[in-house]
Amino acid sequence: MRRSALTAIGAVGIATALTLTGCSGTSGGSTSSGPQTVPTGQAGDTTLTVWVMEGDYTPDTIDAINKAYNEATGGKVDVQKQTWDGITTKVSTALATNTPPDVLDLGNTQVAGYAENGGLVDLTSYADDLRQGQTWLGGLEEPATIDGSLYGVPGFGGARAVIYNKQMWADAGVTEEPTTFDQLEADLDKVKAANPASDFSAFYQPGEYWHAGMQFVWDAGGEIATSDDGTWTGTMSSPEAVEGLTAYKEFQNAYSTPSSQTASAKTPDINQIFADGKAGAILNSNGALDLIKAANPAMTDDALGTFPMPGISGENQPVVLGGSDWGIAAKSQNTDLALQWIKIATSPEVQQDYVFGVDGWIPNSTEGIEAAQPNLSEIDQAFFTAALNSKATPASGRWASIEADKSIDTLFSSVASDSKSVENAAKEFDSTLDSTLNK
Repeated sequence: MRRSALTAIGAVGIATALTLTGCSGTSGGSTSSGPQTVPTGQAGDTTLTVWVMEGDYTPDTIDAINKAYNEATGGKVDVQKQTWDGITTKVSTALATNTPPDVLDLGNTQVAGYAENGGLVDLTSYADDLRQGQTWLGGLEEPATIDGSLYGVPGFGGARAVIYNKQMWADAGVTEEPTTFDQLEADLDKVKAANPASDFSAFYQPGEYWHAGMQFVWDAGGEIATSDDGTWTGTMSSPEAVEGLTAYKEFQNAYSTPSSQTASAKTPDINQIFADGKAGAILNSNGALDLIKAANPAMTDDALGTFPMPGISGENQPVVLGGSDWGIAAKSQNTDLALQWIKIATSPEVQQDYVFGVDGWIPNSTEGIEAAQPNLSEIDQAFFTAALNSKATPASGRWASIEADKSIDTLFSSVASDSKSVENAAKEFDSTLDSTLNK
Protein backbone atom coordinates (compact mmCIF):
# COMPACT_ATOMS: atom_id res chain seq x y z
CA MET A 1 0.00 0.00 0.00
CA ARG A 2 1.48 3.35 -0.95
CA ARG A 3 2.44 5.98 1.58
CA SER A 4 0.22 9.04 1.52
CA ALA A 5 1.90 12.43 1.81
CA LEU A 6 0.14 13.40 5.00
CA THR A 7 1.44 15.41 7.92
CA ALA A 8 1.50 13.91 11.40
CA ILE A 9 -0.49 15.70 14.05
CA GLY A 10 2.01 14.71 16.73
CA ALA A 11 2.59 12.39 19.64
CA VAL A 12 2.06 14.88 22.42
CA GLY A 13 -0.07 13.44 25.14
CA ILE A 14 -0.56 9.96 23.69
CA ALA A 15 0.48 8.26 26.87
CA THR A 16 -1.70 10.43 29.06
CA ALA A 17 -4.62 10.15 26.65
CA LEU A 18 -4.76 6.42 27.24
CA THR A 19 -6.62 5.20 30.26
CA LEU A 20 -4.65 2.26 31.53
CA THR A 21 -6.28 0.90 34.65
CA GLY A 22 -6.00 -2.33 36.58
CA CYS A 23 -3.50 -4.20 38.72
CA SER A 24 0.19 -3.66 38.16
CA GLY A 25 2.72 -6.24 37.10
CA THR A 26 5.37 -6.91 34.48
CA SER A 27 5.18 -10.61 33.70
CA GLY A 28 2.64 -13.27 33.05
CA GLY A 29 -0.97 -12.87 32.03
CA SER A 30 -4.07 -13.21 34.15
CA THR A 31 -5.86 -16.55 33.92
CA SER A 32 -9.24 -14.97 34.59
CA SER A 33 -11.78 -15.66 31.86
CA GLY A 34 -13.86 -12.54 32.56
CA PRO A 35 -13.33 -9.10 31.04
CA GLN A 36 -10.18 -7.40 32.30
CA THR A 37 -8.47 -4.08 31.84
CA VAL A 38 -4.92 -3.95 30.55
CA PRO A 39 -2.57 -3.95 33.56
CA THR A 40 -0.47 -0.94 34.43
CA GLY A 41 2.91 -1.03 36.01
CA GLN A 42 6.48 0.13 35.81
CA ALA A 43 8.97 -1.76 33.67
CA GLY A 44 11.98 -1.26 35.90
CA ASP A 45 15.04 -2.72 34.18
CA THR A 46 12.96 -4.85 31.81
CA THR A 47 13.43 -4.21 28.09
CA LEU A 48 10.51 -5.17 25.87
CA THR A 49 11.43 -6.87 22.57
CA VAL A 50 9.23 -6.02 19.60
CA TRP A 51 9.46 -7.55 16.12
CA VAL A 52 8.27 -5.24 13.34
CA MET A 53 7.98 -6.31 9.71
CA GLU A 54 9.90 -4.38 7.09
CA GLY A 55 7.65 -1.90 5.29
CA ASP A 56 4.79 -2.05 7.80
CA TYR A 57 5.46 0.91 10.10
CA THR A 58 7.74 3.90 9.63
CA PRO A 59 10.41 4.67 12.25
CA ASP A 60 8.45 7.81 13.20
CA THR A 61 5.43 5.72 14.16
CA ILE A 62 7.38 3.16 16.16
CA ASP A 63 9.33 5.93 17.91
CA ALA A 64 6.06 7.64 18.91
CA ILE A 65 4.69 4.39 20.36
CA ASN A 66 7.92 3.74 22.26
CA LYS A 67 7.99 7.29 23.62
CA ALA A 68 4.45 6.95 24.95
CA TYR A 69 5.27 3.52 26.38
CA ASN A 70 8.33 4.94 28.15
CA GLU A 71 6.25 7.76 29.61
CA ALA A 72 3.71 5.23 30.93
CA THR A 73 6.09 2.54 32.23
CA GLY A 74 9.59 3.98 32.30
CA GLY A 75 10.59 1.03 30.14
CA LYS A 76 12.84 0.62 27.13
CA VAL A 77 11.99 -1.16 23.88
CA ASP A 78 14.27 -3.19 21.63
CA VAL A 79 12.71 -2.94 18.15
CA GLN A 80 13.97 -5.58 15.73
CA LYS A 81 13.03 -5.19 12.06
CA GLN A 82 12.24 -8.43 10.23
CA THR A 83 12.24 -9.19 6.50
CA TRP A 84 9.46 -11.16 4.83
CA ASP A 85 11.70 -13.83 3.34
CA GLY A 86 11.26 -16.97 5.45
CA ILE A 87 9.36 -15.09 8.15
CA THR A 88 6.83 -17.85 8.87
CA THR A 89 9.57 -20.30 9.81
CA LYS A 90 11.47 -17.65 11.75
CA VAL A 91 8.42 -16.65 13.80
CA SER A 92 7.42 -20.26 14.48
CA THR A 93 10.94 -21.07 15.65
CA ALA A 94 11.13 -17.98 17.86
CA LEU A 95 7.77 -18.67 19.49
CA ALA A 96 8.94 -22.18 20.45
CA THR A 97 11.96 -20.88 22.38
CA ASN A 98 11.98 -19.81 26.02
CA THR A 99 13.14 -16.32 25.07
CA PRO A 100 10.85 -15.22 22.25
CA PRO A 101 10.19 -11.62 21.24
CA ASP A 102 7.46 -10.22 23.47
CA VAL A 103 5.39 -8.47 20.77
CA LEU A 104 5.15 -9.49 17.12
CA ASP A 105 3.83 -7.71 14.03
CA LEU A 106 1.92 -10.48 12.20
CA GLY A 107 0.13 -10.65 8.89
CA ASN A 108 -3.60 -10.89 9.67
CA THR A 109 -4.01 -14.25 7.88
CA GLN A 110 -0.95 -15.69 9.65
CA VAL A 111 -2.26 -15.30 13.19
CA ALA A 112 -4.30 -18.52 13.20
CA GLY A 113 -1.33 -20.71 12.37
CA TYR A 114 0.75 -19.41 15.27
CA ALA A 115 -2.21 -19.45 17.67
CA GLU A 116 -3.21 -23.03 16.89
CA ASN A 117 0.35 -24.15 17.68
CA GLY A 118 0.07 -22.51 21.11
CA GLY A 119 2.50 -19.75 20.26
CA LEU A 120 0.35 -16.72 21.14
CA VAL A 121 -1.35 -15.38 24.25
CA ASP A 122 -5.15 -15.56 24.33
CA LEU A 123 -6.19 -11.91 24.54
CA THR A 124 -9.94 -12.48 24.76
CA SER A 125 -10.38 -11.23 28.32
CA TYR A 126 -8.66 -7.93 27.41
CA ALA A 127 -10.49 -7.44 24.10
CA ASP A 128 -13.01 -4.85 25.29
CA ASP A 129 -10.34 -2.70 26.91
CA LEU A 130 -8.00 -3.04 23.94
CA ARG A 131 -10.76 -1.85 21.58
CA GLN A 132 -10.77 1.49 23.44
CA GLY A 133 -14.29 2.25 22.25
CA GLN A 134 -13.49 1.43 18.63
CA THR A 135 -15.11 -1.05 16.24
CA TRP A 136 -12.29 -3.04 14.69
CA LEU A 137 -12.44 -3.84 10.99
CA GLY A 138 -13.81 -7.34 10.47
CA GLY A 139 -11.11 -8.25 7.97
CA LEU A 140 -8.48 -7.71 10.68
CA GLU A 141 -10.29 -9.06 13.74
CA GLU A 142 -11.90 -12.17 12.21
CA PRO A 143 -8.71 -13.95 11.07
CA ALA A 144 -7.21 -13.30 14.52
CA THR A 145 -10.20 -14.91 16.24
CA ILE A 146 -9.95 -18.69 16.52
CA ASP A 147 -12.93 -20.61 17.92
CA GLY A 148 -14.17 -17.42 19.56
CA SER A 149 -10.85 -16.48 21.18
CA LEU A 150 -8.80 -13.42 20.19
CA TYR A 151 -5.07 -13.85 19.53
CA GLY A 152 -4.21 -10.66 17.67
CA VAL A 153 -5.03 -6.95 17.96
CA PRO A 154 -5.67 -5.15 14.63
CA GLY A 155 -2.85 -2.81 13.65
CA PHE A 156 -3.69 -1.48 10.17
CA GLY A 157 -5.43 -2.48 6.96
CA GLY A 158 -5.17 -2.31 3.19
CA ALA A 159 -8.07 -2.72 0.74
CA ARG A 160 -8.76 -2.93 -3.00
CA ALA A 161 -10.91 -0.60 -5.06
CA VAL A 162 -11.51 0.09 -8.74
CA ILE A 163 -8.80 2.16 -10.46
CA TYR A 164 -9.88 3.63 -13.80
CA ASN A 165 -8.52 5.79 -16.61
CA LYS A 166 -10.45 9.06 -16.39
CA GLN A 167 -9.62 10.25 -19.90
CA MET A 168 -10.49 6.93 -21.48
CA TRP A 169 -13.83 6.85 -19.69
CA ALA A 170 -14.54 10.48 -20.58
CA ASP A 171 -13.78 9.77 -24.25
CA ALA A 172 -16.39 7.01 -24.06
CA GLY A 173 -18.94 9.43 -22.64
CA VAL A 174 -18.62 8.47 -18.96
CA THR A 175 -17.94 11.45 -16.70
CA GLU A 176 -19.40 10.30 -13.36
CA GLU A 177 -18.28 7.38 -11.23
CA PRO A 178 -20.84 4.56 -10.89
CA THR A 179 -22.37 3.86 -7.50
CA THR A 180 -24.40 0.77 -8.46
CA PHE A 181 -23.53 -2.43 -10.28
CA ASP A 182 -25.98 -1.67 -13.07
CA GLN A 183 -24.35 1.72 -13.60
CA LEU A 184 -20.93 0.11 -13.63
CA GLU A 185 -21.93 -2.37 -16.33
CA ALA A 186 -23.55 0.40 -18.41
CA ASP A 187 -20.37 2.48 -18.14
CA LEU A 188 -18.15 -0.46 -19.06
CA ASP A 189 -20.34 -1.19 -22.08
CA LYS A 190 -19.58 2.33 -23.32
CA VAL A 191 -15.85 1.99 -22.66
CA LYS A 192 -15.83 -1.39 -24.41
CA ALA A 193 -17.66 -0.02 -27.45
CA ALA A 194 -15.25 2.90 -27.73
CA ASN A 195 -12.20 0.60 -27.60
CA PRO A 196 -12.86 -2.37 -29.90
CA ALA A 197 -9.28 -3.73 -30.07
CA SER A 198 -9.14 -7.47 -29.38
CA ASP A 199 -6.47 -7.05 -26.71
CA PHE A 200 -8.37 -4.36 -24.80
CA SER A 201 -10.30 -4.98 -21.57
CA ALA A 202 -12.90 -2.53 -20.37
CA PHE A 203 -12.23 -4.03 -16.92
CA TYR A 204 -9.17 -6.28 -16.79
CA GLN A 205 -9.83 -9.17 -14.41
CA PRO A 206 -7.36 -12.07 -14.51
CA GLY A 207 -8.88 -15.46 -13.73
CA GLU A 208 -6.21 -16.40 -11.20
CA TYR A 209 -7.03 -13.48 -8.93
CA TRP A 210 -9.13 -14.87 -6.12
CA HIS A 211 -9.12 -11.60 -4.17
CA ALA A 212 -11.32 -10.08 -6.89
CA GLY A 213 -13.44 -13.18 -7.40
CA MET A 214 -14.27 -13.60 -3.72
CA GLN A 215 -15.84 -10.15 -3.67
CA PHE A 216 -18.59 -11.48 -5.94
CA VAL A 217 -19.08 -14.57 -3.75
CA TRP A 218 -19.30 -12.58 -0.53
CA ASP A 219 -21.59 -10.04 -2.19
CA ALA A 220 -24.00 -12.88 -2.96
CA GLY A 221 -23.92 -14.08 0.67
CA GLY A 222 -21.52 -16.99 0.14
CA GLU A 223 -18.62 -18.00 2.37
CA ILE A 224 -15.42 -19.95 1.78
CA ALA A 225 -15.87 -22.33 4.70
CA THR A 226 -17.50 -22.61 8.10
CA SER A 227 -16.19 -24.08 11.35
CA ASP A 228 -18.04 -26.18 13.92
CA ASP A 229 -16.03 -27.07 17.03
CA GLY A 230 -12.81 -26.76 15.08
CA THR A 231 -13.95 -28.83 12.10
CA TRP A 232 -14.00 -26.92 8.82
CA THR A 233 -16.49 -27.48 6.01
CA GLY A 234 -16.05 -25.94 2.57
CA THR A 235 -19.14 -23.99 1.49
CA MET A 236 -18.23 -22.71 -1.97
CA SER A 237 -20.82 -25.07 -3.45
CA SER A 238 -23.64 -23.49 -1.44
CA PRO A 239 -26.40 -21.83 -3.51
CA GLU A 240 -25.22 -18.37 -2.43
CA ALA A 241 -21.59 -19.04 -3.36
CA VAL A 242 -22.56 -20.58 -6.69
CA GLU A 243 -24.65 -17.48 -7.41
CA GLY A 244 -21.60 -15.31 -6.70
CA LEU A 245 -19.29 -17.48 -8.81
CA THR A 246 -21.74 -17.29 -11.69
CA ALA A 247 -21.93 -13.49 -11.42
CA TYR A 248 -18.14 -13.34 -11.35
CA LYS A 249 -17.90 -15.46 -14.50
CA GLU A 250 -20.41 -13.33 -16.38
CA PHE A 251 -18.64 -10.11 -15.43
CA GLN A 252 -15.16 -11.42 -16.19
CA ASN A 253 -16.17 -12.85 -19.55
CA ALA A 254 -18.02 -9.69 -20.56
CA TYR A 255 -15.31 -7.11 -19.83
CA SER A 256 -11.91 -8.83 -19.77
CA THR A 257 -10.01 -10.47 -22.63
CA PRO A 258 -10.30 -14.23 -23.24
CA SER A 259 -6.56 -14.63 -22.55
CA SER A 260 -7.07 -13.20 -19.06
CA GLN A 261 -9.30 -16.10 -18.03
CA THR A 262 -6.29 -18.26 -17.16
CA ALA A 263 -3.82 -15.45 -16.35
CA SER A 264 -2.58 -14.37 -12.94
CA ALA A 265 -2.37 -10.81 -11.66
CA LYS A 266 1.41 -10.96 -11.98
CA THR A 267 1.83 -12.64 -15.36
CA PRO A 268 1.17 -10.45 -17.23
CA ASP A 269 1.38 -7.69 -14.66
CA ILE A 270 -2.05 -6.18 -14.05
CA ASN A 271 -0.63 -2.71 -13.35
CA GLN A 272 1.46 -2.72 -16.53
CA ILE A 273 -1.56 -3.66 -18.65
CA PHE A 274 -3.45 -0.70 -17.21
CA ALA A 275 -0.47 1.65 -17.59
CA ASP A 276 -0.12 0.62 -21.24
CA GLY A 277 -3.71 1.65 -21.96
CA LYS A 278 -4.84 -1.92 -22.55
CA ALA A 279 -7.49 -1.70 -19.82
CA GLY A 280 -10.04 0.91 -18.83
CA ALA A 281 -10.15 -0.27 -15.23
CA ILE A 282 -8.66 -2.77 -12.78
CA LEU A 283 -9.25 -3.79 -9.17
CA ASN A 284 -6.22 -3.31 -6.95
CA SER A 285 -4.91 -1.78 -3.73
CA ASN A 286 -3.78 1.82 -3.68
CA GLY A 287 -0.21 0.58 -3.63
CA ALA A 288 -0.79 0.01 -7.34
CA LEU A 289 -1.17 3.75 -7.98
CA ASP A 290 2.53 4.48 -7.61
CA LEU A 291 3.43 1.43 -9.69
CA ILE A 292 1.12 2.55 -12.50
CA LYS A 293 2.55 6.07 -12.48
CA ALA A 294 6.10 4.69 -12.50
CA ALA A 295 5.25 2.49 -15.51
CA ASN A 296 3.63 5.42 -17.34
CA PRO A 297 4.61 8.87 -16.03
CA ALA A 298 1.82 10.44 -18.11
CA MET A 299 -0.66 8.83 -15.72
CA THR A 300 -0.68 11.35 -12.88
CA ASP A 301 -3.15 11.41 -10.01
CA ASP A 302 -5.32 13.72 -12.10
CA ALA A 303 -5.53 11.08 -14.83
CA LEU A 304 -6.63 8.33 -12.45
CA GLY A 305 -9.96 7.80 -10.71
CA THR A 306 -11.02 5.36 -8.02
CA PHE A 307 -14.26 4.08 -6.49
CA PRO A 308 -15.34 1.12 -4.33
CA MET A 309 -16.53 -1.85 -6.38
CA PRO A 310 -20.36 -1.79 -6.38
CA GLY A 311 -22.13 -5.07 -5.69
CA ILE A 312 -25.22 -6.67 -7.18
CA SER A 313 -26.52 -6.72 -3.61
CA GLY A 314 -26.89 -2.94 -3.67
CA GLU A 315 -23.97 -2.47 -1.27
CA ASN A 316 -20.28 -2.15 -2.05
CA GLN A 317 -18.71 -5.56 -2.56
CA PRO A 318 -16.99 -6.89 0.58
CA VAL A 319 -13.22 -6.76 0.19
CA VAL A 320 -10.40 -9.04 1.25
CA LEU A 321 -8.66 -6.90 3.82
CA GLY A 322 -4.90 -7.28 4.02
CA GLY A 323 -3.00 -5.88 6.94
CA SER A 324 -1.34 -6.53 10.25
CA ASP A 325 -2.21 -7.65 13.79
CA TRP A 326 -0.13 -7.40 16.95
CA GLY A 327 0.38 -10.63 18.90
CA ILE A 328 2.09 -11.53 22.18
CA ALA A 329 4.30 -14.61 22.47
CA ALA A 330 2.85 -17.23 24.81
CA LYS A 331 6.28 -17.74 26.38
CA SER A 332 6.92 -14.04 26.92
CA GLN A 333 7.92 -13.18 30.47
CA ASN A 334 6.56 -9.66 30.02
CA THR A 335 2.95 -10.13 29.04
CA ASP A 336 1.61 -7.22 31.08
CA LEU A 337 4.12 -4.80 29.58
CA ALA A 338 3.43 -6.20 26.11
CA LEU A 339 -0.27 -5.51 26.62
CA GLN A 340 0.49 -1.91 27.56
CA TRP A 341 2.67 -1.45 24.46
CA ILE A 342 0.01 -2.90 22.15
CA LYS A 343 -2.74 -0.79 23.71
CA ILE A 344 -0.71 2.31 22.90
CA ALA A 345 0.12 1.09 19.37
CA THR A 346 -3.55 0.49 18.56
CA SER A 347 -4.97 3.51 20.36
CA PRO A 348 -7.16 5.97 18.41
CA GLU A 349 -4.49 8.64 18.90
CA VAL A 350 -1.65 6.60 17.36
CA GLN A 351 -3.93 5.23 14.66
CA GLN A 352 -4.99 8.70 13.54
CA ASP A 353 -1.77 10.66 14.03
CA TYR A 354 0.73 8.04 12.87
CA VAL A 355 -0.62 4.82 11.37
CA PHE A 356 -2.78 6.95 9.08
CA GLY A 357 -1.23 10.40 9.42
CA VAL A 358 2.40 9.38 8.78
CA ASP A 359 2.32 5.89 7.30
CA GLY A 360 -0.79 6.34 5.16
CA TRP A 361 -2.33 3.00 6.19
CA ILE A 362 -6.04 2.40 6.68
CA PRO A 363 -6.74 2.64 10.45
CA ASN A 364 -7.80 -0.48 12.34
CA SER A 365 -11.39 0.63 13.05
CA THR A 366 -14.46 2.09 11.41
CA GLU A 367 -14.16 5.12 13.66
CA GLY A 368 -10.56 5.57 12.55
CA ILE A 369 -11.59 5.54 8.90
CA GLU A 370 -14.33 8.08 9.55
CA ALA A 371 -11.86 10.34 11.37
CA ALA A 372 -9.43 10.09 8.46
CA GLN A 373 -11.95 11.06 5.77
CA PRO A 374 -11.48 14.87 5.94
CA ASN A 375 -7.72 14.46 5.37
CA LEU A 376 -7.92 12.03 2.46
CA SER A 377 -7.08 12.94 -1.11
CA GLU A 378 -9.80 12.31 -3.68
CA ILE A 379 -7.90 9.36 -5.11
CA ASP A 380 -7.47 7.67 -1.71
CA GLN A 381 -11.09 7.96 -0.58
CA ALA A 382 -12.28 4.80 -2.34
CA PHE A 383 -9.82 2.47 -0.64
CA PHE A 384 -10.75 3.66 2.84
CA THR A 385 -14.48 3.44 2.04
CA ALA A 386 -14.03 -0.06 0.62
CA ALA A 387 -12.37 -1.19 3.85
CA LEU A 388 -15.54 -0.45 5.81
CA ASN A 389 -17.07 -3.60 4.30
CA SER A 390 -14.40 -6.27 4.67
CA LYS A 391 -14.28 -10.04 5.06
CA ALA A 392 -11.64 -12.51 6.12
CA THR A 393 -10.35 -15.86 4.99
CA PRO A 394 -11.00 -18.84 7.31
CA ALA A 395 -9.19 -18.50 10.63
CA SER A 396 -7.40 -21.81 10.18
CA GLY A 397 -3.70 -22.42 10.54
CA ARG A 398 -3.84 -24.37 7.28
CA TRP A 399 -5.32 -21.56 5.20
CA ALA A 400 -1.84 -20.60 4.01
CA SER A 401 -1.68 -23.94 2.20
CA ILE A 402 -4.79 -23.05 0.20
CA GLU A 403 -3.15 -19.87 -1.04
CA ALA A 404 0.23 -21.54 -1.57
CA ASP A 405 -1.04 -24.40 -3.72
CA LYS A 406 -3.17 -21.90 -5.71
CA SER A 407 -6.24 -24.12 -5.47
CA ILE A 408 -8.43 -21.08 -4.84
CA ASP A 409 -6.92 -19.33 -7.89
CA THR A 410 -7.60 -22.48 -9.92
CA LEU A 411 -11.23 -22.38 -8.81
CA PHE A 412 -11.82 -18.92 -10.24
CA SER A 413 -9.74 -19.58 -13.35
CA SER A 414 -11.69 -22.77 -14.05
CA VAL A 415 -14.96 -20.89 -13.68
CA ALA A 416 -13.84 -17.96 -15.85
CA SER A 417 -12.48 -20.19 -18.64
CA ASP A 418 -15.42 -22.60 -18.46
CA SER A 419 -13.01 -25.53 -18.22
CA LYS A 420 -15.33 -26.75 -15.46
CA SER A 421 -18.91 -25.95 -14.65
CA VAL A 422 -19.43 -23.58 -11.74
CA GLU A 423 -21.01 -26.35 -9.69
CA ASN A 424 -18.28 -28.93 -10.33
CA ALA A 425 -15.44 -26.45 -9.75
CA ALA A 426 -17.03 -25.39 -6.46
CA LYS A 427 -17.55 -28.97 -5.27
CA GLU A 428 -13.96 -29.90 -6.07
CA PHE A 429 -12.69 -26.87 -4.19
CA ASP A 430 -14.88 -27.73 -1.19
CA SER A 431 -13.26 -31.15 -1.13
CA THR A 432 -9.83 -29.51 -1.11
CA LEU A 433 -10.90 -27.20 1.71
CA ASP A 434 -12.24 -30.10 3.79
CA SER A 435 -9.05 -32.14 3.47
CA THR A 436 -6.57 -29.25 3.82
CA LEU A 437 -8.14 -27.15 6.58
CA ASN A 438 -8.75 -30.21 8.77
CA LYS A 439 -5.27 -31.75 8.56
